[in-house]
Amino acid sequence: MDKEELKTRTKEFAHHCVRISIALPENCLGNHIRCSTSVASNYRAACIDQSRASFISKLGIVIEEADEASFWIEFASDEQLLDKQKVTPILKEAEKLAAIFVSSRKTARKNIQ
Repeated sequence: MDKEELKTRTKEFAHHCVRISIALPENCLGNHIRCSTSVASNYRAACIDQSRASFISKLGIVIEEADEASFWIEFASDEQLLDKQKVTPILKEAEKLAAIFVSSRKTARKNIQ
């Protein structure tokens, strides 16, 4: 998968996160929980960085954001604010994206040594 395909994929993930956020109830807990759209924005930032070290650092942020998105989606499901069956595909996508970026970071680190 090339960087343009990953940009598209992370942007689509962000759109799904927005839809999930909109589906949350308008109460104290629902207003506090958020789904991260920053996986996509941080990946785009990683793609324009000047140095390999900066790219690797940005990928670390992308990985953290994908994990945070997973956490909030799982948490909302655990609190029965979202239907578990409806959020399972986006949870799997968050996990897949995190795995892709972990692998990319490992590859980038190997190429720097």
